[in-house]
Amino acid sequence: MARIVMKFGGTSVANLERIHNVARHVKREVDAGHEVAVVVSAMSGKTNELVDWVQTMPKVAGAASPFYDAREYDAIVASGEQVTSGLLAIALQSLGINARSWQGWQIAINTDNAHGAARIQDIDGSDIIRRMGEGQVAVVAGFQGIGPDNRIATLGRGGSDTSAVAIAAAVKADRCDIYTDVDGVYTTDPRIEPKARRLKKVAFEEMLEMASLGAKVLQVRSVELAMVHKVRTFVRSSFEDPDAPGMGDVLNPPGTLICDEEEIVEQEVVTGIAYAKDEAQISLRRLADRPGVSAAIFGPLSESHINVDMIVQNISEDGSKTDMTFTVPSGDVDKALQVLSDNQEKIGFDVVQSEKGLVKVSVIGIGMRSHAGVAATAFRALADKGINIKAITTSEIKISILIDGPYAELAVRTLHSCYGLDKA
Repeated sequence: MARIVMKFGGTSVANLERIHNVARHVKREVDAGHEVAVVVSAMSGKTNELVDWVQTMPKVAGAASPFYDAREYDAIVASGEQVTSGLLAIALQSLGINARSWQGWQIAINTDNAHGAARIQDIDGSDIIRRMGEGQVAVVAGFQGIGPDNRIATLGRGGSDTSAVAIAAAVKADRCDIYTDVDGVYTTDPRIEPKARRLKKVAFEEMLEMASLGAKVLQVRSVELAMVHKVRTFVRSSFEDPDAPGMGDVLNPPGTLICDEEEIVEQEVVTGIAYAKDEAQISLRRLADRPGVSAAIFGPLSESHINVDMIVQNISEDGSKTDMTFTVPSGDVDKALQVLSDNQEKIGFDVVQSEKGLVKVSVIGIGMRSHAGVAATAFRALADKGINIKAITTSEIKISILIDGPYAELAVRTLHSCYGLDKA
């Protein structure tokens, strides 16, 4: 018997028929004698609808400002998961399973006070463990908790993944199964490269890089939590027949296992190729090369919640001046330029330049630590295809390359092939 946390995303619970199918997946595990808790997202498209209502209401009400209270935003958008959890509990009860729905504040999932992007502080898993022992399935509304102001706080888009992993850690689950509309983690996006292969195992560090660099399978914070607490996490498809052979395999169910590096016997040099569209580049020209200039740039950007990624610095021959180039999401360019303009005197740059429509393509693999020439292979392959590189950043297990947007798919296919990822 195992203790399992099962999480189902928006497409998995998009309508009543799919919620019934989810109930069959849960019943399979309960019938096998496992202790089960379930975390659900809102029905597909519902959160977007709720967010749109929040953003539109100030205009309808004739407000001079489009801004709204983040606490009320959380109260509204958290309702989508509340509906799903109740519907799934009813579906499970109809199948003869002892189930009860729970909201984040009832567990309680305690968060900080950053409404709309709250972080989980702690979860007391004792009550869920007790209920599991009594044979009850707890159906928990994901994406939400309760802040120190005693109000609902949401965890940011994709936060149900984080809820599931956090609950799995709190109840010391044997595994956390993340059910979605894909059947695992692939070497790259199969929509771009049909030869992409499903990976059997991926190390936490690799998945963290993939998630942060454009792969949409798991939310970044959920992978961070899984890595810190060593929660074995399976990415699985909810659209497979719940009763198909192997679906109930306790140790190796169908899908991709996200696990500790020690569980991966043979480490590939490169595990996958990720990409992130809608990147933008900002360059500050002719800054004084002095201590504190970087803090003067990136401090205000951080305070404005602008995520800066690739950073490249070029110092003049005499060492007196420097150019600073970095990337931000395209949607944050105007905000970033305004922040920089407001701080121009403090920063001391002469000119600011920006360019949108760029793409970041990344090569990821824990095997890169012990192999030379990985970067050179990428650069040579892209050069042969006439793809110009605008910026490069590296880490122990990652190489990220910034290129013009129109070359994105060609670059992904080229890199996927040159590392042999298209071979079975």
